[in-house]
Amino acid sequence: MTVRPLPYFSNAMRLDADLHLPDGDVAPPYPTVVACSGYLGQKIIHPERFARALTQRGYAVLAFDYRGFGLSEGERGRLVPQEWVEDVRAGVDRLMGVPEVDGDRIALLGWALGGGVAAVEGASDPRVSAVVCINSLVDGRRAVRSMHDQKSWDSLVSRIEADRIHRAAHGRSELTSPWDIIRLNLDERTDQYVGEELYKAPGYGGGVTLESADYILRFTAEDAVRHLAPRPLLIMHGSENGLHKPLEAQSLYDHALEPKQIEFLEGKGHTEWMFDDDPTFKRVMVRVADFLDESLAASQKQLAG
Repeated sequence: MTVRPLPYFSNAMRLDADLHLPDGDVAPPYPTVVACSGYLGQKIIHPERFARALTQRGYAVLAFDYRGFGLSEGERGRLVPQEWVEDVRAGVDRLMGVPEVDGDRIALLGWALGGGVAAVEGASDPRVSAVVCINSLVDGRRAVRSMHDQKSWDSLVSRIEADRIHRAAHGRSELTSPWDIIRLNLDERTDQYVGEELYKAPGYGGGVTLESADYILRFTAEDAVRHLAPRPLLIMHGSENGLHKPLEAQSLYDHALEPKQIEFLEGKGHTEWMFDDDPTFKRVMVRVADFLDESLAASQKQLAG
């Protein structure tokens, strides 16, 4: 695998990004996947993990940091999925100017909150030929509410409402712990994985504004995803995912039109299997690559016809 810096701009902010290119006998232009990270995610975590797997199958992979994360420009602590959609779209724009990329074979792969983001962007961007959503957060209010007991939910909603009034008057939003919004402590396997693995990434786990929480609660991919058709959608989700419940995947599938596929990973949770050498991760990536091979080949045939 060859890695080449490929920074790009989204709403006049410079985003840090790398294009991962396959080695071997496959000649460019390559089918290309934009890897969309999840909540607090950075390119060096799961996007680069996806790149290591998919470049072996002949795919180029764009791994990037959303605005405000990693080395990208933007306000620290601002985590707005509606703006992330624009960052993904700008990534597709950038790829269209890269000679090694086949602009007729571009797919999105979204993880967790990035799955909902990928579904929204793909649905509105005809340049996207296929979308894969893994362990996705689909409806912000429903997903976040499911993580909270009544007391913590009431507290979060009250804080968001008070912050809305404050920032309207003063232009500033309160920073809070990211885990006041996404409740890791209710999913022991994910909590342990985050503590042992994700905090290795520099800057991971910093504060998030309550304005971000406000936007997350208003984010949904359900209405948008029906506009993805006739381009194909693959949904994969841990059957025991205690962070983003399987209902999220089922709802996305129910709102999408054909062609669509859904697969639940029996006995698996949110992240405990996200290691390059884990058998479940390997199986998931084979499934994803097979789906993309078929989907992007069909897209080429439609263009030729």
